[in-house]
Amino acid sequence: QVQPVESGGGLVQAGGSLRLSCAASGRTFSMYAMGWFRQASGKEREFVAAITRSGDSTYYADSVKGRFTISRDNSKNTVYLQMNSLKPDDTAVYYCAVGRPQFKSDYQNKGKYNYWGQGTQVTVSS
Repeated sequence: QVQPVESGGGLVQAGGSLRLSCAASGRTFSMYAMGWFRQASGKEREFVAAITRSGDSTYYADSVKGRFTISRDNSKNTVYLQMNSLKPDDTAVYYCAVGRPQFKSDYQNKGKYNYWGQGTQVTVSS
């Protein structure tokens, strides 16, 4: 079992940057794909980014492509989300997720992730 814990959220002005971290307990971290999802107030939880077990492939929602970068360090059991050029529309609670998606389309499907963190709030002011 893997328990992810997010950190790094906060308040930032539009155009600014934040880096989220997700540390996951357990010795099997490298066996899992990792994803970031977000949920704005009153909206459904949506896919943001994902990375394969080895880190050799990454996937992004169109809304963040070119601005956000996901990466992982398996030696530290940690996945990161570097967020640049932030916009007020990026305001949401960001969740780290752990799973074993099999196909490319699975990475964007929150149903393919088994373990979720508690979330960290990101607020972007205009």
